[in-house]
Amino acid sequence: MKKLQITSIIWLTALCLIISCSGKKQPEVSQATVAPELSGLELEKEELKFGFIKLTDMAPLAIAKEKGFFEDEGLYVTLEAQANWKVLLDRVISGELDGAHMLAGQPIGATIGFGTKAAIVTPFSMDLNGNGITVSNEIWEQMKPNVPMEGGKPVHPIKADAIKPVIEEYKRNGKPFNMGMVFPVSTHNYEIRYWLAAAGISPGYYTESDITGTTDAEVLLSVTPPPQMPATMEAGTILGYCVGEPWNQQAVFKGIGVPVTTNYDIWKNNPEKVFGLSKEWADKNPNTMVAITKALIRAGKWLDENNGANREEAVKILSKSEYVGADYEVIANSMTGTFEFEKGDKRQMPDFNVFFRYHATYPYYSDAVWFLTQMRRWGQITEPKSNDWYISTAKEIYLPEVWMKAAKLLQEEGHLSAEEIPSTDGFKTPTADFIDGVEYDAKDPNGYLNKFTVGLKDPVQ
Repeated sequence: MKKLQITSIIWLTALCLIISCSGKKQPEVSQATVAPELSGLELEKEELKFGFIKLTDMAPLAIAKEKGFFEDEGLYVTLEAQANWKVLLDRVISGELDGAHMLAGQPIGATIGFGTKAAIVTPFSMDLNGNGITVSNEIWEQMKPNVPMEGGKPVHPIKADAIKPVIEEYKRNGKPFNMGMVFPVSTHNYEIRYWLAAAGISPGYYTESDITGTTDAEVLLSVTPPPQMPATMEAGTILGYCVGEPWNQQAVFKGIGVPVTTNYDIWKNNPEKVFGLSKEWADKNPNTMVAITKALIRAGKWLDENNGANREEAVKILSKSEYVGADYEVIANSMTGTFEFEKGDKRQMPDFNVFFRYHATYPYYSDAVWFLTQMRRWGQITEPKSNDWYISTAKEIYLPEVWMKAAKLLQEEGHLSAEEIPSTDGFKTPTADFIDGVEYDAKDPNGYLNKFTVGLKDPVQ
């Protein structure tokens, strides 16, 4: 070994002498040569640690790392699974994590001071759709007589009208009807509430004295971390839950429950997760934030391009223990364009997980406004707010200007086409693509709130 080292030193010395005597200027070898920063951004910080929860929609982070998109930007990233959403948020606030895969409602809830108070921002939406509502086998058998059938199979979407008689029977017998969701400001909380309320079922209200959100509730919703959902339902603690994948499909594989609807059917192409950073960190590291966003946009595109041709490889990556750690077959059940409801009832759902199509990665103000309306609808925001308040609050948190800078750089580098960059003022056009058909216009949040039968209402201000 020593002889090899001496020989190497002799050859290197000789090479240096040849170069120095040649009279020709040689190219310098630098870090930029090894890992070029294509954007020319001067990074404030290169070594980063990001947090995530073991869900398939953390995929953009795993793909950006595994496919080298972070390194292309001169970023050296460590990904670390977190115990639950609160720990994840606390570690972003403390600076232990540079950023994280977050519930879309987390930066919003933190900024307005529901729960932990902190300024959190997002330049990137990680995905659309991806959640389901699953009930235990026992509850499904009681629901089935109320579900329209065609060719021996349930007609989807299944509305909460089918579970309403079951809930009423529990109430008559003096038994609580318990269901799970993953966090008070999670999309899952608002989606299961939306689904229940569309059938006239009260999911309860938050008040200044009731932080559980169970005041006047016909269904008692409680928090359970995503990976624990199937076991909690199997133990009988909850009768159903709303969660992201692979934990609905896990219930199918274990034979303990049946997914009855997806959030695609509750709100077509709804935002699900975002990449969150503390505002303090973002202000100190603006160029690094753009570089992160560039890498994540490329990851989202890779996940969706060529009609999902890369999804099988993505599932193999996600099934690794350091990422989601669930069986390949369980993750593939939803990530490869299908979704299984009752065991054996596997249906084509190409948009169950969307990571890039429909401008999925762009952080629309209208998405943030929707979450704020639901926080007010269920009492997490305790006082009426003006339309201007909803919109200005959304603009504090969502940073489409950062996304646009990243996208323009990617376009210059040949990674994005002009068609892949939305022409927008940050707001989507009004849509009625909800399970109850109620139209949502982000520029009139109070008008939207007043359309619902179940939920708090406010005067237009």
